Amino acid sequence: MPLVRVTALSELAAADWDRLLPDDNPFLSHAFLSTLEESGSVSAATGWQPDHLLWQQDGQLLAALPGYRKSHSRGEYVFDQGWADACRRANLPYYPKWLGAIPFTPVGGARVLGDAAASAALLSALPEYLLQHQLSSAHINFTDAASNDLLASQPEWLLRLGCQYRWHNPGYRDFQDFLDTLMSRKRKQLRKEREQVAAADMAFVWYRGDELTESQWDFVYHCYVNTYAVRGQYPYLSREFFSLLAERMPQKIQVVIAERQTQPVAMAFSLVSGSTLYGRYWGCLAEFDRLHFETCFYQGMEFAITHGLREFDAGAQGEHKLIRGFAPQITSSWHYLLHPGLRDAVGDFLEEERAAVLQWADDALGALPYRRGEA
Repeated sequence: MPLVRVTALSELAAADWDRLLPDDNPFLSHAFLSTLEESGSVSAATGWQPDHLLWQQDGQLLAALPGYRKSHSRGEYVFDQGWADACRRANLPYYPKWLGAIPFTPVGGARVLGDAAASAALLSALPEYLLQHQLSSAHINFTDAASNDLLASQPEWLLRLGCQYRWHNPGYRDFQDFLDTLMSRKRKQLRKEREQVAAADMAFVWYRGDELTESQWDFVYHCYVNTYAVRGQYPYLSREFFSLLAERMPQKIQVVIAERQTQPVAMAFSLVSGSTLYGRYWGCLAEFDRLHFETCFYQGMEFAITHGLREFDAGAQGEHKLIRGFAPQITSSWHYLLHPGLRDAVGDFLEEERAAVLQWADDALGALPYRRGEA
C-alpha cells in the first residue's frame, strides 16, 4: 500500500514536505512542525506522538497528512472530552485516537496536503489504518474550504462547526481610519482603553525573530509560562522551541514587548504570512489595567495596517473580541469514529450543535461595533 507512516518529520527533507503546501501558512511548514518535535514539545511523553501519514508512489511523495496519536484531548481546541467520557462509561476505548491538526494551534488551513487524487486516496485508506493500529477514531481540525470539500466526499466523516473571531483590514490608512468606522460609543471605549495604557507609561517595541537576544527569549518564555501558571496548568511548549524556531523561520516571527520605564512587563508572540498576522501567545509579569487588550489586540491591528496585512487572527474563543471589531468566523473539523453506536450518537449531537453554532454566529454580528456594517 502506498500509505506510509512517519514518526519524525526529520525523516523527510524539508523541500519535499514544503512542496506540498498550497500557501505560505507558517504552521504547516516543515520548520514549524519539526521544531515542535525536536524541542520535545510534542512526543509520546506529552501525549502527542508524531504519526504523520504519507501517500507515496514510485518513491515520490504525492500527499501528506500531518498527524499525532493522542492519549488525551488537551491542546486541541475542538473539545471531545464528552465523547471520551461516554466511551468510558460504556467501557469502550476512546484513547489512543488519531488527530490531524497543528498542535496547540487553533488556526485554520489545509490539512491534507498535495495532489487532490492522492489526498483522496490517503483519506480512503485511513479507516483501515485505524483498525490496524487499534485507534478508536480520526479527527481533522480547523480545515480550510478545499479540505472540507475533500472530506465531505468521504463516507462516514462527521462535520463539526465552531466559531472564532477575525479582524479584517480592508485597507485602513491608520488606526484612526479604523476608529472612524465605529459607532461613537464604541469608538470612545477603544480610545479610553488605549489612553489608560498610555497613562501607565507603556511603550511597545516590535521585534522580528532574529532581532531578539536569548535573554529576551527568556523573558518571552517566562511570560508564556506564567499565562499557564496563573491557571494552575503546565505550558505546552518548551523553552527550546522558541530559540529553535527563531533560527529556522525568523522572518515569520513577530514579537511585541511592552515596556514600562524601559523594563519589559508583557509580550505577545505572533507568526505572519503574506496576508495574515496570527497572534499566538501572550503573557505578563505584572498586571496593568487594559494591558492585555492593547498588547494582544490593538498592537496587532496597528501592525496589520502598517504592513498591509488583510487579516488578524488573534486566537481562539473570546466573545470580548466582538466589540473590538473581530467578526465571527465559522470553523470546521471532521471526525471519523469506528464504533457505529458512538458514530450515530455523535452524529445526532453534531447536527443539533451545527444549528446552534450558526445561530450564535449570526446573532454575534449584532455585537460588532461598526456603524456602517463593515466587518
